[in-house]
Amino acid sequence: MASEVLEGRTAGGRGVRVWFSPDGIEEITDHPAAPDLLLIPGLVDLQLNGYAGLDVNDPSRRDSELSELVRVLWTQGVTTVYPTIISADDATTTALVQRAAAVRAIDPAVAYGVPGLHLEGPYISSVEGARGAHDPAVIRDPDAAEFDRWQAAADGAIAIMTLAPERDGAIEFTRHLAGNGVLPSVGHSMATADHIHAFAAAGGRLSTHLGNGLPAQVDRHHNPIWPQLTEDPLTAGLIADGHHLPADTFGALIRAKGPDRCVLTSDAAALAGCAPGDYRTAVGGAVTVASDGSLRLHGTPYLAGSGASLLDCLRWSTGPGRLPLETAVTMATTTPADLLGLSDRGRLEVGARADLLVLERTPDGGVGELGTVVVGGVVNCL
Repeated sequence: MASEVLEGRTAGGRGVRVWFSPDGIEEITDHPAAPDLLLIPGLVDLQLNGYAGLDVNDPSRRDSELSELVRVLWTQGVTTVYPTIISADDATTTALVQRAAAVRAIDPAVAYGVPGLHLEGPYISSVEGARGAHDPAVIRDPDAAEFDRWQAAADGAIAIMTLAPERDGAIEFTRHLAGNGVLPSVGHSMATADHIHAFAAAGGRLSTHLGNGLPAQVDRHHNPIWPQLTEDPLTAGLIADGHHLPADTFGALIRAKGPDRCVLTSDAAALAGCAPGDYRTAVGGAVTVASDGSLRLHGTPYLAGSGASLLDCLRWSTGPGRLPLETAVTMATTTPADLLGLSDRGRLEVGARADLLVLERTPDGGVGELGTVVVGGVVNCL
């Protein structure tokens, strides 16, 4: 197939002309007269439960739903995603990871865009507030044998595991994960500083939605946030949807952690992108989509995942979140790719996969509408 060309400006402002094909990005040249369009790599989302009514946590759904989800996410600029399965009983988790593995095996687009799965629980805190929308009936201590059965059922696809380091056996389990190529992440946790330091020393690498998955009130000094900020091995995942973190909190966490140790994530739930109203879902049960786009457990102030895509988060982070565009794009592309060892994507470089986005610019220079999506060197119509 002959090479195709895109023109635009990188997140850093460089005018470029990019030649690409299904073999990857073939050439990048300077183009000072490039149109004022934003040309960036496809987005990489490490935490997403669903989108537009499509749900990876409901075992009653069609097997094809993951295939549909991957393609719907292209319309949001997400070309790499780690579908996230939350706390459930053994049988349900097994069924969900088996289904995902089967779809990865038969659908090349899913195999291409889903490098792995993210298990968020069930080895998390059962404390009200910290557990979030997770079902308290299924939360439990880590069980390496159980996890190994899930990994076998997933055909080795489980790549990220969120757990609470304070649970019995959690540090030993963290070593088990790290020793078997799975990225351990701390989240939905009331861990002490000692627990978090031990978790990082045992191979912990990520903080799942730092600043969330906590009760509304915690001790001002002795809480799980500060030690996570001090541990360099932990990259901070931040939900930049405008609801999970106020702008000042978002900015302060990035300044404390350093932008090179932060990633943007959507934590999008199945109801993300859906109209306001009351719904029932596999995650959280009764959930309200509010008029402001937030998702909340019905009748409570607790968030039930995010109603935003990662592209929405990129827009918020460079608007109210006040991040420089280049920093925000790196946090949504290169940094999450590097964290998972994906050296072939999340970057605008010769030899990288041709996952590319072209977006309009708003009058104030912000991230506008998505115009072109290239996945695997193929231009997709929106």
